[in-house]
Amino acid sequence: MSSLGHTGEGPTPGEDLIGLGGPETLGRLAGVKGFVFDMDGTLVLGDPRNHGFVPLAGALEITNWLAGRHVPFVVFTNGTARPPAAYAANLAEAGFKLAASDLLTPASAAAELFTRRKYRRVLVLGGEGLRAPLHAAGIEVLPPAGEPRVDAVLIGWYREFTMDALEAACHAVWNGARVYSASQTRFFATANGRALATSRAIAAMIRDMTGCRIHVIGKPSLDALHCAGRRLGVKITDLAVVGDDPSLEVPMAHRGRALAIAVNTGLGGADSFARVPAARRPHITVPGVGDLLALCRRAATGVGAASSSAAAQDPG
Repeated sequence: MSSLGHTGEGPTPGEDLIGLGGPETLGRLAGVKGFVFDMDGTLVLGDPRNHGFVPLAGALEITNWLAGRHVPFVVFTNGTARPPAAYAANLAEAGFKLAASDLLTPASAAAELFTRRKYRRVLVLGGEGLRAPLHAAGIEVLPPAGEPRVDAVLIGWYREFTMDALEAACHAVWNGARVYSASQTRFFATANGRALATSRAIAAMIRDMTGCRIHVIGKPSLDALHCAGRRLGVKITDLAVVGDDPSLEVPMAHRGRALAIAVNTGLGGADSFARVPAARRPHITVPGVGDLLALCRRAATGVGAASSSAAAQDPG
């Protein structure tokens, strides 16, 4: 396993990287041993139904560059419209050189967590994107019908949600099931702007009816970050997390003391963190992953970033 090249001790989350002169930022970036990339708004943009992926500027180049340097990476999307292997195939059609194992979703993290907790039966509010990873882990998947007795309810992309499904989920909770949501974000980035996510809305209905707690299994949970770390064989503190959503990737990175990198090509913008406390801001902000590639190249050679168009975010 490789890092980018130049090594050095980096600052802890929230420290003023510009105040440290810039090279310390590169030192930490150079020591990163694995990358976790968001998909929508970071590497690609698709349509509101999560189809028709078009790579964003620099996305193919940075993933190819990392692969050429033997620096492992995964793509972690909170989308659950399709199984991880199908997302990987969609990205391959868009030009990315990815294996099925390079793509993770909240269902991947759920399968790991449910296996560790010895859950045997799970009611799924979603489609094959949720079911497939659970089936592969040997977990019995139940449709939302009747008054099921299950260990957990898992919520994901489910535009076909009905009152019958709501009733079944509520009965599952009243029978003792815990509720897990793929994501509690309101929107995701598409080529046409932001699109409404489904998990949060469905979870809100179940919580309102039952008073249950909603456990987030996708980003920004530590379960998601640990899942990525295990897939890469890298400690989470040695990871860089790259994403566009101010409520997902950067908070997840800080929770795991990973390197937090924000891009401005999706839901977030240059001013997204202006009112966020310093300790919760990204360590690095770049316009897009193409600019991140330029910064990674400088980090790999140990060259300062003063003249780079990509700038470390000033938390001050």
